Amino acid sequence: MTRIVIALAAVAAAIAPLLLTDQTFFVQTALTALVVTGLSLFMGYAGQASLGQGAFVAVGGLTVAVGTVTLGIPPLVALVAAPVLGALVATLVGWPLLRLRGHYLAFGSLAVLLIIQTVMATAPLFGAGVGIFGIPPLSVAGLVVTDQRVYSYVALAALAAALLVCHNLVRSRFGRGIRALAGSESAAASSGVPILRSKLTVFAVAGGFAGFAGALGAFFTPYVSQDTYPPFVSFGYVVMAVVGGLGSVWGGVVGTLALSLWLQVLSALSATPGMPAAAGPILQYAGYGIVLVVFLLFVPRGIVPTLAGLRGRRRMRAAPAMAVAGS
Repeated sequence: MTRIVIALAAVAAAIAPLLLTDQTFFVQTALTALVVTGLSLFMGYAGQASLGQGAFVAVGGLTVAVGTVTLGIPPLVALVAAPVLGALVATLVGWPLLRLRGHYLAFGSLAVLLIIQTVMATAPLFGAGVGIFGIPPLSVAGLVVTDQRVYSYVALAALAAALLVCHNLVRSRFGRGIRALAGSESAAASSGVPILRSKLTVFAVAGGFAGFAGALGAFFTPYVSQDTYPPFVSFGYVVMAVVGGLGSVWGGVVGTLALSLWLQVLSALSATPGMPAAAGPILQYAGYGIVLVVFLLFVPRGIVPTLAGLRGRRRMRAAPAMAVAGS
């Protein structure tokens, strides 16, 4: 993406919270983009697969819920601890899990999410199926955050920081190593790339992003339970990453925004008079399926890489003409 487009997108994102009366959709979209950015890094650059990214979102939400309600930890401390615990849990479960490959790894990550849901449904510390209510609002130095716009800008700042981390990471020496993993693990290992350690690092980064998203979401909607993190949402993260373009820093943001707006259109359609009561869930499931099939057939690389490819081909066609004109 060009610098002009990025600058315009940043300005639009900064102005949007000032124009919206209800920040719910904006905050949820920004937090989802944060999760999908980490997932796109893990799936696109490292070439791995995950269907259970919601597990680390749940870790972040539980850190805030249990920390503030049960343990009495200050909200700001719980918010800072959430991405750390998300990355730590990702490292712990990733140590055995990342030895798997392909769909085995994807189903293994989904199993982690199901295990966390089971623990939340049975353990009294984590709500025991009822959930944890009464999460206090975020507060900084005694100032209690009651304005939704503050959550919008915190979510935007977290997303901007995640994009910056991904940008620097993929362009570093370590980034060249994880890109080699996506091509061939054997070739990467023969070149001196530490396979498991590289996978764990990327998985931990993605888990940290998801943990922060879960933590801020718990403050914004002061309630968590096992139903807050259904597997269907984790499947949606994968669809968003594919739509935006795996292996692209901005793909997660573009895919999240495109699919979130599409689901909003379907939600508005299901609320029109005369539609059956079950129209909402049906249209939502159908919306994910239609988008995934269409993009896999016609835009398999995703939005951002496809647009970048079209721009590159246009430059290549224009180069001979410019050379002739110059001569």
